[in-house]
Amino acid sequence: MTTATLAPAATRRLLWQRGRVRDLAAVGSYVLAAFWVTYRIWLHPTWGLAANRADQAFFEWMLGHGALVATGQASPFVSGQMNAPLGINLMANTSVLGISIPLTPVTLLFGPHAAFNVFLTGGLILTAVCWYLVLSRYLLRRRLAAWIGAGFCAFAPGMISQANGHPNLVTQFLVPVLIWRTLELRRPRFVVNGVLLGLVVVWQAFINLEILFMTAVGLVIFLIVAAAVRWRETRATWRPFLAGGLVAVGVALAALWYPIAVLLHGPQSYSGLPLEVREYGADLAAYVGLSRESLLGNMDTARGLAQNAAEENSFFGWPLLALTLGVVVALRRSAAALGLFAVGLVFAYLSLGPVVRLHGARTAIPSMWASLHEVPVLSSAVPTRWALAVTPVVGLLLAMGVAAAQRLAQTITSPARARTFRAVAAAALLVALVPIAPTALPATKLTNTPGFVADGTWSRYTEGGRSIVFVPVPNSGVNDPIRWSAATLTRMPLAGGYFLAPVGPDRTASFTSEFRATNYFLRYVSASKKVPPLSAASRANARGDLAYWKAGAVVVPQRRDTELWKKALTALYGAPPERVGDVWLWDVSKLPA
Repeated sequence: MTTATLAPAATRRLLWQRGRVRDLAAVGSYVLAAFWVTYRIWLHPTWGLAANRADQAFFEWMLGHGALVATGQASPFVSGQMNAPLGINLMANTSVLGISIPLTPVTLLFGPHAAFNVFLTGGLILTAVCWYLVLSRYLLRRRLAAWIGAGFCAFAPGMISQANGHPNLVTQFLVPVLIWRTLELRRPRFVVNGVLLGLVVVWQAFINLEILFMTAVGLVIFLIVAAAVRWRETRATWRPFLAGGLVAVGVALAALWYPIAVLLHGPQSYSGLPLEVREYGADLAAYVGLSRESLLGNMDTARGLAQNAAEENSFFGWPLLALTLGVVVALRRSAAALGLFAVGLVFAYLSLGPVVRLHGARTAIPSMWASLHEVPVLSSAVPTRWALAVTPVVGLLLAMGVAAAQRLAQTITSPARARTFRAVAAAALLVALVPIAPTALPATKLTNTPGFVADGTWSRYTEGGRSIVFVPVPNSGVNDPIRWSAATLTRMPLAGGYFLAPVGPDRTASFTSEFRATNYFLRYVSASKKVPPLSAASRANARGDLAYWKAGAVVVPQRRDTELWKKALTALYGAPPERVGDVWLWDVSKLPA
């Protein structure tokens, strides 16, 4: 029996049931894919991401801080619990309050480490599901096309690369919502549509401003091109669109003016990213290459084409690029396809950075970014991440291509020719997508949290606003103390840390605070494995640094080089440490004058 032989009501019910099954199957496939990518950190609860332990520790700390904000125990935009005594500007350090506050129950019940796993895995799932819903219900209304496009948007090589420690960049579930609500501005009820868009903008701002900014730029380019191609249709809708847009801007500014003021002018605000990061550009060869996290990729295919494992944003592979160009040619009369193509070209060009390179060698191709990277807002953007913004462009074009192929197949009267056409289209998709299918993220066992931290002993040394100075002092390379502080929901204050803060007269950002005399001493000991001769002035500088940090205790956890640090600090402070639980410790209040 076919649907044609059923009564209209029964037909609608059957189609609805089939659609519901397909929706559930699509969501189930995204859940399986996300857990496949992250299964190692779920299978081993004490493990973390091997490629980027520093950023995982940082975001665990932010999740702990968000739990305190949600329970009214901390300021949302500035914290003094890292980088004592200056603290850090949370708005300038990706505070992810838009995720950490909703995840507060998970953080309080299971800890920031488990909350991080939920953040990362849930971000991938929600991103895929939201793209699927917007594509299948609004943009295309075809489930197969939506499934393929949404799956690519969430699990493309750049997204899996960023999953190595950057859950804020892979949690893009609001991007399709932003697109949907922006396009809805063309309709009447501009006040309601504008308010809804403004609220989505505010939420995305508290997840990641960089993704919000790139989405906004992409929408502007798309709308300009699409309006130029379809000017007659645009003239009929520009008034409600403009009115709704102004409402959205007003709602967003009303909620964000103070957080943005803190970001730009608050304590520990900075004028731009570190200079070396501003030069992170995508290699031209990367666009046709395969990332290390792709099914047919490895370290060799990615070597020299990206700055690190978490920034392989532009690895699409030549079969996918060829297929995408084919879709654009086939849909060249579509304003949406031309608009997306324009966005993709601009973003890909921007992603090349201030110097355009091919296999690491400088080329004579002029750079678009070279004239833009000193612009105040753009100076806080990482050039190569514009390639990450190419991912949804390719995903949308793929979905449009599949939808067009479905429509064309339905017009072919010969069953044999229709089957052949579908087989060729499926083969093209498989050739383009199988090589870049995601693999599981590498993971490694993390250092156990010392009992000194876990049992709360640390709190005896932080009364009166004192901080804990771990040695080695935490930074991007020494990140365990940051994770341990996160386990206390950031209640344990740290000297040092991993964050962005201003250094020097131009207030350019650095990934840690400015070095003091003790930092230079510790760096020398770490590099030489010996203790240098110390003068009275050196010891006086060390005591001055303890006063600057408002240190309550200097702590050496159990490590392979513990004996070296005990010897070095005994010489520096003129007193041996005491054993407190499972750490060695100098109580600053007991040090000789």
